[in-house]
Amino acid sequence: MTKTRIVVLAVMALVVAAAIWIKPQTPGTPEPAATPAPAPAAATVAPESPPAATPSTVPPPATPETPAATPAPTPPAAPNVRSGDPFGEEQTLSARKVVTLKGSGTWDAAFETIVGSLKTLSSTLDKQAIKPAGSSLIVYTTTDDNGFTFLAEIPVDQEPKNLPKGMAMANSPDGRTLKFVHRGSYDNMDNTYEAITNHLDEKKLEARDTFIEEYVTDPLTTAEDKLVINVFVPLK
Repeated sequence: MTKTRIVVLAVMALVVAAAIWIKPQTPGTPEPAATPAPAPAAATVAPESPPAATPSTVPPPATPETPAATPAPTPPAAPNVRSGDPFGEEQTLSARKVVTLKGSGTWDAAFETIVGSLKTLSSTLDKQAIKPAGSSLIVYTTTDDNGFTFLAEIPVDQEPKNLPKGMAMANSPDGRTLKFVHRGSYDNMDNTYEAITNHLDEKKLEARDTFIEEYVTDPLTTAEDKLVINVFVPLK
């Protein structure tokens, strides 16, 4: 009996030993759970990328430069100019056949003098059933502090007959010019011409001793504060 017990105990001991030997091996497999270690490493890498991303977002604040790149001081300098209007745009004029009338006047009554001359020309054309072939022109030939001399011109496609004294057929000015636009009353033309002078000085451009006004709106029928006038400045 004692031998049998010893054998049984020995067998049990072997079984226990085997169990003990097998158990450590199965828990040993969890040791690969040491793989969580890479997770902290990834966590440390993640913080590094945000700082790298933030510097890249710093340069884009260069957008403040775009407001600086939109220098549109022209409207303030010329209050009678719309933002979309040409201001200092180079344009080459072609000569057109015109009927002209010489005149002179003082600055105090400039608009009345101009309108009177254009009215005289229009009346002559109406009597011969000749329609204007374009907008009326005023070509200033001389100017000083007291007044000016000018040619009132109306483009035509056919030549009138028996022109009254002081009228003649001629060609309108041609050549290289700068184009400006004035809107509103003729009394405010001084502001536009001051802006034109500033523009010429800024660009270091030299103009001839004359300038041309093209009346886009008919001054005989348009309210003075609704006038639209193209100003052409011939360049040397």
